[in-house]
Amino acid sequence: MSCLDNLVRTCARVYVMKLSEELQARGFVYQHSADLAEILDGPKRTIYLGIDPTADAIHLGNLVPYMLLMHLARAGHRVLLLLGGATALIGDPSGRDTERVLADPAVIAAQAARMQEHISKLTDGAVEFVNNYDWLSQLSAIEYLRDVGKHFTVNAMIKKDSVATRMASEQGISYTEFSYALLQSYDYFHLHQTYGCDVQIGGSDQWGNLVSGIDYIRRRTGDTVYALTMALVVDKVTGKKYGKSMGNAVWLDAEKTTPYELYQFLYNTSDENVIDHLKLFTFLSLDEIEQIQCTHSADPARRHAQETLAHTIVAFIHGTEAATRCQQVSALLFGTATLSDFSASDQASIMSFAPTFQISAGQPVVDAVVVLGLAQSKREAREFIEAGAISFGAETVTSPVSLVTEALIGTGTIVKRGKKIRLFVTLQ
Repeated sequence: MSCLDNLVRTCARVYVMKLSEELQARGFVYQHSADLAEILDGPKRTIYLGIDPTADAIHLGNLVPYMLLMHLARAGHRVLLLLGGATALIGDPSGRDTERVLADPAVIAAQAARMQEHISKLTDGAVEFVNNYDWLSQLSAIEYLRDVGKHFTVNAMIKKDSVATRMASEQGISYTEFSYALLQSYDYFHLHQTYGCDVQIGGSDQWGNLVSGIDYIRRRTGDTVYALTMALVVDKVTGKKYGKSMGNAVWLDAEKTTPYELYQFLYNTSDENVIDHLKLFTFLSLDEIEQIQCTHSADPARRHAQETLAHTIVAFIHGTEAATRCQQVSALLFGTATLSDFSASDQASIMSFAPTFQISAGQPVVDAVVVLGLAQSKREAREFIEAGAISFGAETVTSPVSLVTEALIGTGTIVKRGKKIRLFVTLQ
């Protein structure tokens, strides 16, 4: 799409977009159980998202549903966040080939408390929290079988993808995980009865469970309720989703992923993904994003869209000062800026965000490369050195038998591996 096309579209947009239109344009919407305008653009509703606290922090892939919750809250809907203190003890089979290991109740309770703390800060009071342990722990086996199980047929249950896949495997599926969808449906029923909740949202892999909840409420009450799913965030280049199960999780907790690491991950977003990520992960208006896309298209090498994405998200998660410092560190490591360009007080603050390491003079450079995490082994370190991929400041080290010297490091230098890895290094 050309800049002229963007300008024409912007000028033609003389009305305020409806919520349903904006969420679709941003890429939040995947499946919905009724006309989207009926769900979102009419009466203000009570909407809930359920998550199981199987970790004690939020990763970048998790951010999408919370952004959606905030869009919904800003539009005037009441938003509930259900922490699955009970269902996390059972295990959701969706998207899994194997049975989950049963978690310790004390661990789940601690993770639920930690998640609530993180999400509360992230959403700035836009959501209300509930925990399904409060009611599921009070549900007797007889009530569960009579009031819940009676409304589900095994015939329908075994057709669900999550169940069918596991039944076809050697391991099969336990009755525990087989029952997960029933408990999730009961959650929806409980929230409908208690809070008037009439919309449940979830990931695309939850569609079967969400529809089961709609059907269960209809059978119990005759009421019409709704469901809406989001697509999983997938890297268009690698085909991998952003998530801890894929081993590529980037956490929003500074103790797990530093603000600078988060900034660099976002700054390295591919051109294929960056505009989609601006729509999903920021509150920049669609008009602003179109202008960013136009500027970026005129000079992709400048990485204007990636820099905007990185700065906006880090500012949202960790604050504006952290985002600015990360931007300055990036300019020092990858650009033309030097520490002398900043005041002494700014230098100290900037360096606190930088990836800084200390090494000893006299040790082999091969060992230092491993210590700095630039190689997994000495063999790999030698390969990088012999290929000319390791530099200390302006000096490229090409001999595997080279030693770390004071002259090599000076008062501190930037160590490079290839084009994307940069570290500040000083002597011990």
